[in-house]
Amino acid sequence: MILGVYSALLAAVLVLGAPWWLARMATSGRYRAGLAGRLGMIPAGLEEAVKGRRVVWLHAVSVGEVMAASELVRELGRVLPEWVIAVSTTTETGQRLARERFASLPVFYLPLDFASVVRRYVSVLHPNLIILMESELWPNLMDVCAEQGVRVAVVNGRVSDRSLPRYLRLRRLWRPLLERVSLFLAQSEENSRRLVRIGARAERVRVTGNLKYDVKAAGESVMTKLMAERLPRGAKVVVAGSTLEGEERMLLEAWPRVLEAAPGAVMVLAPRRPERFQVVAALVSESGFAVVRASELREGAGAVAPGGVVLLDTIGDLASVYSLGTAAFVGGSLVATGGHNPLEPARFGVPVVMGESSENFREIVEAMRADDGIRVVKPSGLAETLVELLKDGGEGRAVGERGRRVFDAQAGATARTVEALLGLVKEARA
Repeated sequence: MILGVYSALLAAVLVLGAPWWLARMATSGRYRAGLAGRLGMIPAGLEEAVKGRRVVWLHAVSVGEVMAASELVRELGRVLPEWVIAVSTTTETGQRLARERFASLPVFYLPLDFASVVRRYVSVLHPNLIILMESELWPNLMDVCAEQGVRVAVVNGRVSDRSLPRYLRLRRLWRPLLERVSLFLAQSEENSRRLVRIGARAERVRVTGNLKYDVKAAGESVMTKLMAERLPRGAKVVVAGSTLEGEERMLLEAWPRVLEAAPGAVMVLAPRRPERFQVVAALVSESGFAVVRASELREGAGAVAPGGVVLLDTIGDLASVYSLGTAAFVGGSLVATGGHNPLEPARFGVPVVMGESSENFREIVEAMRADDGIRVVKPSGLAETLVELLKDGGEGRAVGERGRRVFDAQAGATARTVEALLGLVKEARA
């Protein structure tokens, strides 16, 4: 009954929203990629890639989840060498990064959560285990897996502040679905308690830590090397990553004050959403600063101007580019969206600045604040804080090193997660 209502609502949303979706596809190209696969057409080569082999199907929504899953996928591949790990994503940017990071593995778009569509993929993949990253709880997928005896694990599990009230209101509906999950591996004790509150069985919930503490850049990217060559020699660099609408303007308004204290400094600006690259490039130019796009550097453009801005308009390079920073700003935090991952710059010892909206990474930010390894600011304090961290004298380096210590101390979630998943695999074999 519940799944029937859910499927009907999902179908209604798709039908009623069809004009909007079609318009977006026609005007921007968004949502067009992988459309056939989402609707149930098995991508070419997927069946052949898994034929005759044991399969783990891992789903990671977008770039952040793909990054978090990177070490997990590598480690699972090491301990299960005869198995194949198939990776699905929801977003186009996640798909691009997954194809880059997992080049030897089958990568595809998650099908729409209709029972008939999901059943088609399950019948082709014959997965021994499905791993859902963080909070990707798809009712029909979980139900079909239960129907066909496929184990489901949720790893790096979390329930956000924003989602918790909604889950609690609907927990009577969610409880039967959550009982179809064999194992929840939570990021923290708080997330473990929340999972139980919304209906997960307590005996199936464990705390293994946050995989994002183990995230690593896939070596120094080609773009990072290129950018290092083109930056002004000795320039202080502010890397502003995963910025959202409104934050670029705040950064550009703070930039003249930063340049007063650090003449010749350079900002690397990395908008979170690729469709905003053009808009942000125009905004930088309108603000009076020289701007060069990273894609232009790759095509042979000249050096970056002192005091200018590099627009990082490539996918998958930000985690490595953070290593160039004298200081870093992590976006989604000066606007009320919950923030992005401060560990990416912290792992390089780069001092991190964030706004006050950090609910998505609360435990991480609290751990870094407790060790004085991060600066949390209001928009009015952004320029002053960046200036403080860029000054010669060691304060920025000290903050960065304390942040790195937090990163190092919390590592190990991948090993604990793999150990728990291997236990589930053994149970499935028995």
